Amino acid sequence: MTDQDAGDASQVEPLLDQIDMPIDQFTADGAYDGNPTYEAVAGHSPDAAVVIPPRANAIERPDAGPSRQRDRHIAAINADGRLKWQVATGYGKRSLVETAIGRYKSIIGRRLRARSFGAQQTEVAIGCAVLNRMLECARPNSVRYRQATE
Repeated sequence: MTDQDAGDASQVEPLLDQIDMPIDQFTADGAYDGNPTYEAVAGHSPDAAVVIPPRANAIERPDAGPSRQRDRHIAAINADGRLKWQVATGYGKRSLVETAIGRYKSIIGRRLRARSFGAQQTEVAIGCAVLNRMLECARPNSVRYRQATE
């Protein structure tokens, strides 16, 4: 959680610094499209796949450096289309995070009630703990059932 003056992309490096081991894939929405994000991920985990949809008018750059993955994404989108790119890169998994945020907002609320930043952080932590407890209580235990053929 950040204050209102911090941009999302500026928080990539501090968030990655909290992870002690290399990551395999970094997936984010188009707001993170840019060299600072690619450089932060490459600095933390040089072999990590960075899956960020480039802007619709993005062009490949010859001096791409760490963001050469971006150029490969642009080429794939131009060749096969954005939907095939999403399937090929696993970008659709990002929707699971969006669903979790939507669940938080619908159950806990869309607005914070606390006024100070510290109290807001506490409020969000409590909201997450409550939501996790509710999900733990009601999560079904699903098993695959194969019907016997006669």
